Amino acid sequence: MSMFKGVGVALVTPFQSNSQVDFTGLQRLVEHQINNGTDYLVVQGTTGESATLSVEEKKSVLDFVIEINAKRLPIVLGIGGNNTAAVVDTIQKTDLKDVDGILSVSPYYNKPSQEGIYQHYKAISGSTDKPIILYNVPGRTMSNVLAETTLRIARDFKNIVAVKEASGNLEQVMEIINNKPKGFVVLSGDDALTLPHMAIGGDGVISVVANAFPKRFSMLVHSAMNNNMDLAREKHYELIEIIQQLFADGNPGGVKHVLKLLNICDDTLRLPLVPVKKSVADKLYQLTAKIGEQVV
Repeated sequence: MSMFKGVGVALVTPFQSNSQVDFTGLQRLVEHQINNGTDYLVVQGTTGESATLSVEEKKSVLDFVIEINAKRLPIVLGIGGNNTAAVVDTIQKTDLKDVDGILSVSPYYNKPSQEGIYQHYKAISGSTDKPIILYNVPGRTMSNVLAETTLRIARDFKNIVAVKEASGNLEQVMEIINNKPKGFVVLSGDDALTLPHMAIGGDGVISVVANAFPKRFSMLVHSAMNNNMDLAREKHYELIEIIQQLFADGNPGGVKHVLKLLNICDDTLRLPLVPVKKSVADKLYQLTAKIGEQVV
């Protein structure tokens, strides 16, 4: 599944000041990715505030991205949840003909056992022939998908072709990489750990920071993929401080503020999320200017 290697960008969903979807801003964002080295687009992940979009809005956003993208980059669609039957139903009812893969988060809130997680993905695997990326993010789900469970899923379900690993545990990532089936893709789910993740054999990242800085972050990842670790390390240290600051007051508030500075879209969020506080906004302005981006 080489189409999922490199840099996938978890697109934000731009909103107007009245909280309606800003399709003009979304078009600017998609073109920003296509023109600056991103390998594929991820629509309606956590960073896209998918939890606050209606069914109709989700369809409209996906259809719009498909239209603007015009098959220039692969598209991955986020479809996940903590009700297995509902996730399966959504997958089966969604028109996926122009979607190249599905990103599906491990069930949150319920805190299932490892066997429950396995059975959840078994049901999802059986609901579609599309490639599926398993998403492990214990900081949000409060339930870690252990390496042995990820490996069991990877071996048993051929259309589960990748994992987005956001556990922050590089030992767990190493266990997956060392024992994974041939062709199974291991992606970082943490921008700050992307370089060490790739140094131990990872295949890329699904990124937040690349919304704003796709050219620099793609250079980091592609350099690491080509074993040019000196350049990868240079780009890592150019971006590491702003990566940390992006999450200082919640995601996607930080990256939306930077996108506002870059005149791509506004920084409006939907409740319960709110814009970053002034001290964080000021720091993001300074860091964006420092790394050489034109701010407004």
